[in-house]
Amino acid sequence: MSDAILRPRRSVLYMPGANERALEKAKSLPADALILDLEDAVAPDAKADARKRVAAAAGSGEYGYREVTIRVNGPGTAWHADDLRAAAEAGPDAVVVPKVESADTVREVERALEAAGAPDRTAIWAMVETPRAMLDARAVAAASERLTVLVMGTNDLAKELHAEHVPGRAPLLTGLSLALLAARDTGKVILDGVYNDVKNAEGFEAECVQGRQFGFDGKTLIHPSQVEPCNRAFAPSADQIAHARKIIDAFDEATREGRGVVTVDGRMIENLHVEDARRVLALAEAIAGR
Repeated sequence: MSDAILRPRRSVLYMPGANERALEKAKSLPADALILDLEDAVAPDAKADARKRVAAAAGSGEYGYREVTIRVNGPGTAWHADDLRAAAEAGPDAVVVPKVESADTVREVERALEAAGAPDRTAIWAMVETPRAMLDARAVAAASERLTVLVMGTNDLAKELHAEHVPGRAPLLTGLSLALLAARDTGKVILDGVYNDVKNAEGFEAECVQGRQFGFDGKTLIHPSQVEPCNRAFAPSADQIAHARKIIDAFDEATREGRGVVTVDGRMIENLHVEDARRVLALAEAIAGR
């Protein structure tokens, strides 16, 4: 299992790049990862100053265990090239690129980062948020080894579909599933989209559970109050950890005794269950290591 897959990304919080107080506060929040945003959260006349502030923050080394990424403005915008150059020089954990719809875009971003001297450790996170991106998600995910994460842009996807935001997200399920299939087929991490109603704690937790059940590795967030419930939802529970250990112990015992059939709590256990159990324990250990 790769280090990229094992690194906890339960909670990934957007922070406005133009807000110095927010960037400072992020140093104390229990989020697994931060997206320092130069796109939607920054007005056009503040882009240049925000770029300098975010680059300095990302290169400061003051965010502890948190994975620090920079969301640049999208391809085709007036700020995209300058954002990529600044991000490459800052050397964050990743550069988050919005509106990625093709493998060509991923490769263009990769070339620009390398030309600007980005370190090998700086990954690409591709935001998939349009119908075309859903239909071409596998090509996007497979376009580069530097691309390690797909990020769902569910607000933009709903807008493009003319869909309503409803509990259960029925209008988005096809797109979510296509992107998940692409991520799993190519061995990439995938993050669920944001939940807009920050005052609806019950609705937020329900969507976190849905995302975890679907198979997302974590969720992008728009408010610090969402971090702790998201961390709980996407971490293995005590019961899941205990059950995983039980599966592994039973399988190991059966292997030593030469038995071909293993059952745990009345259910037959196969290699795939053991692999999943090991993944659960590895994630729990990675979280505990924080």
